[in-house]
Amino acid sequence: MPLRYLDFDYSEDFEGTGTFDAMAAVAPAQVAALHAEVAQVLAWAHAQFPGGCGPADEGGEWDYDLACVQEVATPLDLAFDDASGTIAVHARTPGPARTTVTLSISGSSMFCSALREAFGLD
Repeated sequence: MPLRYLDFDYSEDFEGTGTFDAMAAVAPAQVAALHAEVAQVLAWAHAQFPGGCGPADEGGEWDYDLACVQEVATPLDLAFDDASGTIAVHARTPGPARTTVTLSISGSSMFCSALREAFGLD
């Protein structure tokens, strides 16, 4: 199941718990596809490791953190006024909103191996 939007980085703590972190920022037209991809990863985890979601220190096999923010970028034109020594700012028309989703998913070595295999992660 190759992923199109989520590009995970992997790290591991001193206890052997692995963490995959991904961030994806998309335009409005791709939001539904990004959400579907996040849902695909989490549905896989719940199906393959049922009942295992929870903090490791509480006996969980895997856990996740999911966050999202929507931002509107407004380009600014800057001009230096050499007579006054100041910067003049003029806001242009805001662009379309971008949605940024972050997903961190962590787990045991068995969970991490299975996640790598299922989604072709390095």
